[in-house]
Amino acid sequence: MNDLRNLIEAAWDKRELLNQAETQQAIREVVRLCDLGELRCAEPTENGWQVNEWVKKGIVLYFPIQQMETSEVGIFEYHDKIPLKTGYKEKGIRVVPHAVARHGAFIAQGVIMMPSYVNIGAYVDSGTMVDTWATVGSCAQIGKGVHLSGGVGIGGVLEPLQAAPVIIEDNAFIGSRCIVVEGVRVEKEAVLGANVVLTASTKIIDVTGPQPFETKGVVPARSVVIPGSYTKTFPAGDYQVPCALIIGKRKESTDKKTSLNSALREYGVSV
Repeated sequence: MNDLRNLIEAAWDKRELLNQAETQQAIREVVRLCDLGELRCAEPTENGWQVNEWVKKGIVLYFPIQQMETSEVGIFEYHDKIPLKTGYKEKGIRVVPHAVARHGAFIAQGVIMMPSYVNIGAYVDSGTMVDTWATVGSCAQIGKGVHLSGGVGIGGVLEPLQAAPVIIEDNAFIGSRCIVVEGVRVEKEAVLGANVVLTASTKIIDVTGPQPFETKGVVPARSVVIPGSYTKTFPAGDYQVPCALIIGKRKESTDKKTSLNSALREYGVSV
């Protein structure tokens, strides 16, 4: 693995190496291992998440060495550099037309893909639902038992190249039309109500105590979150700017479904 990494890092700094067969083989091996889930752009450790920047570089370098090809699926025609993912039956994945995933995206056994899209480098763990018209961007990390509701947009990190992918941890619930981008992390069992938008600069304000507590970039575990706004002063006057409000906590439970339904009823969250 160190040899593979060294080849990728060398090609990243010296692009003429892309013409060498050894370099191209290394790049394709990175993408193959990502497709199998044996390599990840980011992975959980005892001390949090570790971003594997070199893996992401390998995926970016895959594009210039690939040629445009036409592929046909029934009456549909595609013209792209990246082949489509295959072998869903053997992998134990339910894929509903017109769900699409690219080669280089790992999708675990037990995942359900409604008409949706999963990009290269993404990691989608077991038992997750990718609901209708949800998109999982390049290198995004989606945990076990996650529900990505209809129209959810999980951002990718290939264009532009950013330091960290979006991470949605185990058993989180992402409500309809939510957008999570720019390396935001949603921790375990958190619930995002419909239309929550989270970027790296979005204020996440906990309003459950006597004083608001503000953070950015991370939604704490089991938080129940809804869209909000706050007043910001500009040269032209005062205007409302979007934020996210933590209005409660989803209770710990061995029955995640019961816990989720309880949280949604208790706080009146739209999903």
